[in-house]
Amino acid sequence: MVDILLVSLIFFALLYTLRDTQAMALLRGMILLVVALILLTSLVDLPAFSWIAQNSLPALLLALPVIFAPEIRRTLERLGRAGTFLPVSVKSADSTLEETIRAIVTATARLSARQHGALIILQRLDNLEEFSQTGVQLNSKVTPELLLQIFYPNTPLHDGGVIIVNSKIVAAACVLPLSASGILNRTPERQMGLRHRAALGTSEASDAIALVVSEETGAISIAHSGRMLRRLDPERLENILTAFFRPNGKEYQPSFFGKFWSFLTRRKED
Repeated sequence: MVDILLVSLIFFALLYTLRDTQAMALLRGMILLVVALILLTSLVDLPAFSWIAQNSLPALLLALPVIFAPEIRRTLERLGRAGTFLPVSVKSADSTLEETIRAIVTATARLSARQHGALIILQRLDNLEEFSQTGVQLNSKVTPELLLQIFYPNTPLHDGGVIIVNSKIVAAACVLPLSASGILNRTPERQMGLRHRAALGTSEASDAIALVVSEETGAISIAHSGRMLRRLDPERLENILTAFFRPNGKEYQPSFFGKFWSFLTRRKED
């Protein structure tokens, strides 16, 4: 029983780490390829092909760390912070978090009404210091007026993203990773630009929450765990942020938020 339990935990940790990432599609493709090779070599007598397949499998195993390098690095980083595989309770360390959420929602609503493009990243457990170092350091309190000024067109800081940690705007005009998953290309509206790709890419590289305001339509979107929820109104946006961060000292569990986010995205698709 202990042996089976350990093997099950290994597979659970692997699938939990790769869920909602590009690596999951790669893993499915590799499994299908291996199964197809096994069936083909066992059902049909193909000596030359069987020899190639048997000698290719060791090279494929050596290529796995290279293919899944980003996911392995992210997993080791989380383990170094005491891990996030098991549900852990996290308390809000800042009593002004509720005020910060209201300021973000207010600024987002005004930016949407004026059709000013914006990209706001809210840090959670994963550290975003490597991204904040690429921008202009501010360390300022989050206010609607400051966010409106930052994203005003043609100002020095309007390009790039704003990174918020707790209740502080750590940096603005930050360079963020772009998504290469192709999810945005499969949407009915394919005019989404770099802000949406950067929001999705940041959510794929960390557990941060990314808010986007479209410069063309003023639509509000939110990205998390490689998924994007679009056409939000300010009230629904505030409810989602409140559910993620649980202000007023309430506790939350990451596993609950994963289920909550899946429910929201499934409801939106329906």
